Amino acid sequence: MIDCIFTIDYEIYGNGEGGLRELVYEPTQCLMATFKEFDVKFVAFVEAAELDRIEEKKSDSAIVDVREQVRELHVQGFEIGLHLHPQWYNGRYENGKWLLDDSEYNLCTLREERITQIVERSISYLRGVLDKDDFVPLSFRAGNWLFQPTATAAAVLAGNGIRIDSSVFKGGLQHGQTLDYRRALKNGSYWPFSQDVNEPNLEGPWIEIPVYTEMVPFWRMLTSKRVGLQNRGGAEGRSVRQRLNRLLDFSRFLYPLKLDFCRMTLEELKSMMGKVIRKDQQDPRPYRPVVAIGHSKDLVDFETVKSFLSFLQLNGVAVSTFADVYPRVKEASHQA
Repeated sequence: MIDCIFTIDYEIYGNGEGGLRELVYEPTQCLMATFKEFDVKFVAFVEAAELDRIEEKKSDSAIVDVREQVRELHVQGFEIGLHLHPQWYNGRYENGKWLLDDSEYNLCTLREERITQIVERSISYLRGVLDKDDFVPLSFRAGNWLFQPTATAAAVLAGNGIRIDSSVFKGGLQHGQTLDYRRALKNGSYWPFSQDVNEPNLEGPWIEIPVYTEMVPFWRMLTSKRVGLQNRGGAEGRSVRQRLNRLLDFSRFLYPLKLDFCRMTLEELKSMMGKVIRKDQQDPRPYRPVVAIGHSKDLVDFETVKSFLSFLQLNGVAVSTFADVYPRVKEASHQA
């Protein structure tokens, strides 16, 4: 059985550029309307640190509409997950521009007390937005997928009630950061973990449901749609070191292609998902949750999203949220 879980990182550009209305509010309104046509839901990974600081500094008037949209998503049954780019909390807003603190780029490399401050503040912010003092997000995605070294951050997040992570993309490697998910390639569709997100641990309080990837020749990443979206939002401002690290990331024959419903063409999406469907037809015994990723700032091609949803519906693939699948993966994970 397959469940496809659509997730969207609800955020502006990672360098602090861009407006909330254009990059978050308006595209998400269109995505909600598209999913309502099919009577299905997605997971919104709300970047709480970013919104918290924008609201605090009053740097974007559209924050009022964004807050209301997050409440509306929750009321209508879309799942609200926690997404964090911690560099926002020590960021400065000067002369109409955000200057983010890259020394706090990776949550997992910070001191435990600092991680605790950031996590507790971000969850408190979401509770205020939703007007629910007892709200606890079920799912988490780290900023830039950085969930290594895992142990301390995972313990803090689990201590705050979060149970599902979806930061891993199998085969992932970033030379400029502490990220190496190549060992996760040996794992199944999901797994429990504790100290190391790459290593299954039946006693762990977490369940990893990774972003679905396929290992492909690196040149498969160079489609015009993907490159065009990657070049938006200040990509040209990368330092020489950042560009070099990016080249090193790609300097291997096989590279993990994420199931990205914003950056992939319809034929790419159908081809990747079609392989999962055929595998499931051949052996329907394993449960296969498949996580698709998108970003609000990349949402420009809604016809492809609609056509992909039609493809899934035609092939009998359910579209679910983490809340829908959690009871099943929790039970199966601890019986393995």
